[in-house]
Amino acid sequence: MIKSYLIILFSLVITTQSWAQFGFTEQDNSVNPSSWQASVEKKSDSIFTVLIKAQVDKGWHLPSQTELKEDENGPIPTEFNFKYVTEVLEKIGRTKEPDGITKFDEIFKTDLTYFENQVTFEQDFRVKTKQGSLDLEILFMICNDEMCLPQDQKRFNFEVDNFNLVVAETKAIEIQSKDKTLTEALKLDLKGESEFQINSKEEQDSNFTIFLLGFVGGLIALLTPCVFPMIPLTVSFFTKGARTKKLGLINAIMYGVFIFLIYLLLSVPFHLLDSVNPEILNSISTNPTLNIIFFVIFIVFAFSFFGYYEITLPNSWSSRLDQKATSVGGIIGIFFMAITLALVSFSCTGPILGSLLGGSLTADGGATMLTFGMGGFGLALALPFALFALFPNWLNSLPKSGGWLNTVKVVLGFLELGLAFKFLSNADLVEHWGILKREIFIGIWILIGLAMSLYLFGKIRFPHDSPLQKLSKGRIFVGVVTLAFVVYLIPGLTNSSNANLKFLSGFPPPLFYSIYNKETEGPLGLKAYKDFDKGLVAAKSQNKPILLDFTGWACVNCRKMEEQVWSVPEVFEIIKNDYILISLYVDDKAKLNEENRFNYERTNGSVKKIRTVGDKWATFQTLNFRNNSQPYYVLLSPELEILNETIGYEPSSKSYFAWLKAGLENFENKKGKTE
Repeated sequence: MIKSYLIILFSLVITTQSWAQFGFTEQDNSVNPSSWQASVEKKSDSIFTVLIKAQVDKGWHLPSQTELKEDENGPIPTEFNFKYVTEVLEKIGRTKEPDGITKFDEIFKTDLTYFENQVTFEQDFRVKTKQGSLDLEILFMICNDEMCLPQDQKRFNFEVDNFNLVVAETKAIEIQSKDKTLTEALKLDLKGESEFQINSKEEQDSNFTIFLLGFVGGLIALLTPCVFPMIPLTVSFFTKGARTKKLGLINAIMYGVFIFLIYLLLSVPFHLLDSVNPEILNSISTNPTLNIIFFVIFIVFAFSFFGYYEITLPNSWSSRLDQKATSVGGIIGIFFMAITLALVSFSCTGPILGSLLGGSLTADGGATMLTFGMGGFGLALALPFALFALFPNWLNSLPKSGGWLNTVKVVLGFLELGLAFKFLSNADLVEHWGILKREIFIGIWILIGLAMSLYLFGKIRFPHDSPLQKLSKGRIFVGVVTLAFVVYLIPGLTNSSNANLKFLSGFPPPLFYSIYNKETEGPLGLKAYKDFDKGLVAAKSQNKPILLDFTGWACVNCRKMEEQVWSVPEVFEIIKNDYILISLYVDDKAKLNEENRFNYERTNGSVKKIRTVGDKWATFQTLNFRNNSQPYYVLLSPELEILNETIGYEPSSKSYFAWLKAGLENFENKKGKTE
């Protein structure tokens, strides 16, 4: 029965595994109190120094290049990435910086080093040829005592001209009068900012929650045919093969520690990606191409679990590592044994790790969240080897290997299949293809659930299944639960009031993305304006306050808010009757008409091309509210007075209703004063 409960738990966990995310868009640090300049000084005939000067406004500071320790939190360090050809230039040493200010930060509870007012960084290069180029990308954050603005970037280009290194003349994008006009149109003349807080901090999922989800994924991996039989064999090898009982115990524990470290290290490359370009990982949640790639990968994983083929790494890798483990011995040999286990079990753990990867990287936590998830996964795999070494009598209580292990794999295959369509749905929503409308998506999940039930009841067999003599209680239990889930999904195929499947909020497409004709394209049938100017006109004509909803097609927490919080009668009624709802989709890839496309010049001099609907509303959000997370809610009067503090994801319908009610009361009070 334990196996059955774990299967059910995993089916719930992996499908909620940080699809609860905030949809990120291109960062637009329009409120950026810094400026940058680059120059070159000649030190000798072949040695040149690149000087990067940063000017920071009063009250703000620039973090140093000092990397934070693993157990420390803080702003992302300033980073200089130089791109050049080694035959042209040779980089000499690291980028130098002055001492700066080191001070204990009350928010992050650690010592931080930063620069105020003005700072100059230096990097030496040796010129080796007559002609060539050098590109510099600076990644930086600007902070004050209360917050850090989203990470921004600055680029400079240099060229080698007749053995001299000089700053290249860059052809700036010319800002036309049309660009200035459309930029000004995005700016709101907000009132009441001093009275109510504009929340510019981005919410993040709990890393502990992700760690816990990874841990559960690791527990499920233990129940696969590639891993489970290894537990008694490996523990017995260490406890009986060692010279002393104490040494065997230590070796088994070290084996578990190394397994944990190996899976933790798998997340390191994603931190490197994150440091080069933080938007690489965050863009996954709304990038159609990447979502389709994940869809294909999960389909491949699913059929691997069904037993039609195995996804394995080259046998030569595991053979060589096994030989190393045998020949070297000691701690190093145990380390190679741990790597060998990771390789030979890949056909079972790979798809689960793929789910962890997809779930973590489509969330706003990026590489950090992935590290916590991998850590939890590795710990779950490692614990049995240490615990059974400490308590070897427990080995007698383990169930024997058998056909049930393959059953676990096949069930996981069905879950992977269902998750695959979530990725395809993300791409479909963002691009408006209309392929996976809500009812079609739910219908596919129903078919997958029915197929899984038929399998559990022995009506379907896969290549590696043993002949089923008798249905176990575990298979019957999970089969019944799966059928109950299918029955729960059926109302989602209809156009009835029961079609709002609250338990699954955020997974299927929104209710208005339907095969049925809907009165409106707003959540829950609400009238929602998808253009701010049109919504503002309606608010003025009806003399109602505005509920400004920054949302995204691929934003799961946005769907949860709509289907779990907005659907509560008192919340629904106050939005419907007392507010003008304006929903702006920041990840909408629909192209703007040519006359509405423009180049937006940030205050730091860089230019962002506004080409899609999402580009426009994402810039609108960061320009006016210094925030780029979704969901994000603002209450405004028709005169653009802020009526309450801005908020993000709020799962409590009571708190959200109280927030709406307070905004409405403030609107009535302001209206009464003007009258």
